[in-house]
Amino acid sequence: MTVTLRDLAWPDLDAVVSLERALFPEDAWPATTWWAELAERPRRSYVVATVPDSATDGESIIGYAGLDLAGDTGDVMTVAVDPAYRGLGVGDALVTDLVSRARTAGVGALLLEVRADNAPALGLYERHGFVRLSLRRRYYQPGDVDAVVMRRLL
Repeated sequence: MTVTLRDLAWPDLDAVVSLERALFPEDAWPATTWWAELAERPRRSYVVATVPDSATDGESIIGYAGLDLAGDTGDVMTVAVDPAYRGLGVGDALVTDLVSRARTAGVGALLLEVRADNAPALGLYERHGFVRLSLRRRYYQPGDVDAVVMRRLL
């Protein structure tokens, strides 16, 4: 399987919104938020992971990730991978790319929040050097799920 990473582009938004809805049905970003992310927030940086799609002779988006690069500390906004491609290194590639983008931008640290009940994501971030800083009680709604706040120094 050949996975390619590239910058998120306008024509990708329908596929990203569809994947977002499938992965996060309770709190998916609507299309308008994604449009605003690309149009109004130049400090944001998004990447998509794609694989060849033989049915269309094009590509399919199987994951995406994003950063907010404001000041000395950046924030991981999202990392998402299609369940059919989990466990194949796609998440690792996306996080590696985010760390590289943050370093290039001169960011000294990255912060993120992750659902406390998402053991695979916690493991992914820990493999990439993120450490647990604190817990935000009932951060994710609906559901009253706590968020683990993590940081990686660059």
